[in-house]
Amino acid sequence: MNAKLMILGLAFCALCGQGDLMAQKKVAGPMEDVNKVVDNTLDSLNIAKTARPEAGSTRRGNNPVLFLVGNSTMRTGTRGNGDNGQWGWGYFMNEYFDPDKITVENHALGGTSSRTFYNRLWPDVLKGIKKGDWVIIELGHNDNGPYDEGRARASIPGIGKDSLQVVIKETGAHETVYTYGEYMRRFINDVKAKGAHPILMSLTPRNAWEDADSTIVKRVNKTFGLWAKQVAKKAKVPFIDLNEITARKFEKFGKEKVKYHFYLDRIHTSEFGARVNVESAVEGIRNYKGLPLATMLLPEKKDSTSGSSREGNNPILFTIGDSTVKNQDKDEDGMWGWGTMIAELMKDGEITVENHAFPGRSARTFLDEGRWQKVYDALQPGDFVLMQFGHNDAGDINVGKARGELLGSGPESKVFKMEKTGKNQVVYTYGWYLRKFILDCKEKGAIPVVVSHTPRNKFDNGLIESNKDSFGKWAKDVAEQMGVAFIDLNAISGSKLQKMVDEKGLKEVTSHYCKDHTHFSKKGARMNAQGVAESLRQQNHPLSGYLK
Repeated sequence: MNAKLMILGLAFCALCGQGDLMAQKKVAGPMEDVNKVVDNTLDSLNIAKTARPEAGSTRRGNNPVLFLVGNSTMRTGTRGNGDNGQWGWGYFMNEYFDPDKITVENHALGGTSSRTFYNRLWPDVLKGIKKGDWVIIELGHNDNGPYDEGRARASIPGIGKDSLQVVIKETGAHETVYTYGEYMRRFINDVKAKGAHPILMSLTPRNAWEDADSTIVKRVNKTFGLWAKQVAKKAKVPFIDLNEITARKFEKFGKEKVKYHFYLDRIHTSEFGARVNVESAVEGIRNYKGLPLATMLLPEKKDSTSGSSREGNNPILFTIGDSTVKNQDKDEDGMWGWGTMIAELMKDGEITVENHAFPGRSARTFLDEGRWQKVYDALQPGDFVLMQFGHNDAGDINVGKARGELLGSGPESKVFKMEKTGKNQVVYTYGWYLRKFILDCKEKGAIPVVVSHTPRNKFDNGLIESNKDSFGKWAKDVAEQMGVAFIDLNAISGSKLQKMVDEKGLKEVTSHYCKDHTHFSKKGARMNAQGVAESLRQQNHPLSGYLK
């Protein structure tokens, strides 16, 4: 009788979920959620299903579709549109493929694990997959936490055949939990059954280092990266170590620069970080021997202009900025920028000058339009970069010309929806953009110099207008923070113009400008260039050694 009661008691315990706890002792415990990142997804599966594309809906004729399966590092949040300042790399993947050969659909969703994606979202994605399609799978960031409560998204660690029967405490639903490797195998088998081609990728790296003093990024090569690689090898499908490719780049960037590749936390990427990850993914595809998907990539864009003036091993002086640094620079009576005139002051045969400034640009738009990227790609150790922004950095942020930034030199940022494009964008302070340029220069071994913007032909009670309490101050603050040279061109040229108006009158000052109170004549541009040279000599700056 006691034996029968014991059996009934065990059965009752199983119904209450206690049997699951006993079963858990036979498999490895779930991985701890050490990230403690608040993520509201899966916040609403219905919203998620309407925000994500219908599987296969982008297909053009009989062309294949590239399906992306992943979590928030591939598609952040429900909408994936950057409205929280975070971007997943899948958003930008279509920019790299020829739309006449293949289309890209990002089916990733923030907060999903291999288990929750396979159970909740995969059936709908699978419906749209056809023979010849491609499916990239990158999951694992969320395969942690409890098996049977809360978000209940953990998979069993490893690639074995272990399974676990659980009852979700909040709902009473019964579910079988498998290993991470088993979910990967199921994705692969489902894709192959459709006649399509699966590719496994390891997780994107976090802003996490081996220790406080280390310059080595933490890898997932002992957990999810290793398990995905092992599963891919056995299944004979491509594996791309996205974790390793991007981690190597981060180590080259250095800790300070890596920070701006993330937003709000150490896992979710900013647009900068998302673009690094997508470039790593494309790099992995392009370099994977014999992978047919690579033939559908657009040709690599190469800029043959930036850095083309280099003579042997001589350095290049790059100038970046707005119309006061580079203008028409051709007609004797036209508008000129000092970045062109400074070439007159440099020693021939020892250094060349490339003026990459562009009229109407702020530090932000110079970056957004890819102009800085061309300079960055061309930089070599020993090069110099003179940077001067400020004339166009105080305007509208998300309407009109949409080139303004947050004022100041601090770390502040804010998400804005751009009126013209409808796209969300994180906008930082004026000083933040200067710091980014400086960090990029230092990474490349180039020497950055911050220059305050040129004075305008504007006087108040006989005194020339100064920017010493605004952009001049912020530029100086950044230079001091970053330990780089600062040239107060606003004050240098301003004092010369003040002396002119005091001694010869406003007409003499006006002869240094062209058409308005901001843009300079050739004479004025030459005065500004000479002011830069004077400051370099006074500071005994390395660039002064190349002055005539």
